[in-house]
Amino acid sequence: MSAASALVAELRAGLGLAHKRDIALVTGALGLGADGAIPVGDDCAAIPDGDSWLLLAGEGFMAGFVERDPWFAGYCGMMVNLSDVAAMGGRPTAVIDILWSNAAEQAQKILAGLKAGSEVYGVPLVGGHCNLRSPSAQFGAAVLGRARRLITSFDASPGDDLIFAVDLRGRYREPDSYWDASTVAPAEQLRSDLEILPLLAEAGLVRAGKDVSMAGFVGTALMLLEASGVGAVLQAHAIPRPDGAPLPRWLQSFPSFGFVLSVAPQDSGAVVRRFHDRGIAADVCGRVTREPQLRLRLQRDEAVFWDLAAERLTGCGPAHLSRSAAHP
Repeated sequence: MSAASALVAELRAGLGLAHKRDIALVTGALGLGADGAIPVGDDCAAIPDGDSWLLLAGEGFMAGFVERDPWFAGYCGMMVNLSDVAAMGGRPTAVIDILWSNAAEQAQKILAGLKAGSEVYGVPLVGGHCNLRSPSAQFGAAVLGRARRLITSFDASPGDDLIFAVDLRGRYREPDSYWDASTVAPAEQLRSDLEILPLLAEAGLVRAGKDVSMAGFVGTALMLLEASGVGAVLQAHAIPRPDGAPLPRWLQSFPSFGFVLSVAPQDSGAVVRRFHDRGIAADVCGRVTREPQLRLRLQRDEAVFWDLAAERLTGCGPAHLSRSAAHP
């Protein structure tokens, strides 16, 4: 087996990607997808509101993570929702939380993390729901925001560059593959870094994008390509990576600040500079293709990671792609 094929096999077996495949069951059952009046498949629902868009999103966290690291789970309730809003070119307005717990001490840790995130990012908590007499701990949060100009998942175009931007100034929260560059950073830095995305959107420099999620760097790129009905060749080794992080682990990691952007080649230099000016690693790591396949390249070795014409991931692609694709 070639190095690229071995990497493909390892990434496809990852739990983060499996969770994204589960989305297809939900989108299919509810009849949702990219072709609705409000397309589904973005990081937020974008609801037209005058000359701008309301952004609405929510995040739930795996029970094992909440049990192992309740403070950080609470903190992530703020952090990951704000990343979803930024990925759409927006700015957050407020967050609500939804909490189930079977112990007051555990609930206090989750809420302390959520409050810390609110204070660091400067976004208010305005309510939610709680149940402290549940058999187990579950936690989720939802965010409301607004965008003047959208970055969506549906507009990647053949010939675009794929740019990966990630804050490497952090550490893993062992044993999980969560790359935490947030809790160690000053509040003003975190707020200014998130502001890069709406400023890029308003300057018209980004065609499409997503924040890097539990699917990891490659899985998130695949979700973006599926939504746009396109493919890409991705240079896996070109994705910015911290020193000492094994490539397979890093490609499946969930960074506190990470985005994949589809950008017209003439704008790539300006986009990369915006991140570099803030001390954030960013590079062109791939090229969008018309054929709906994601291919991974390791130096001169290349293998097909996913063929969207034969196998859907989330089911949030264009109708013509969904009709031709087999169920997972």
